[in-house]
Amino acid sequence: MAMADSFNPTEWITTAEAADLTGYTTALIRYLARNQHIEAQKFGRDWMIKRWSVQVYADEMRRLGTAKHDPTRAHDDT
Repeated sequence: MAMADSFNPTEWITTAEAADLTGYTTALIRYLARNQHIEAQKFGRDWMIKRWSVQVYADEMRRLGTAKHDPTRAHDDT
């Protein structure tokens, strides 16, 4: 199914909204989108972010705390 066919505006937010939601910068949100750490779709020059995806990512980073920087921890590149 194409993105346009499944687009539900209540599920998608802008990078600015994602930044407000997480406390991250818009630059970091764009980085996470480009590198597929969060579910996102680019429309022209603008990214739209799946709200649940960025919330899950931010929650996981908060849960990990400083352990997210430990190179010996097992991870799935999330």
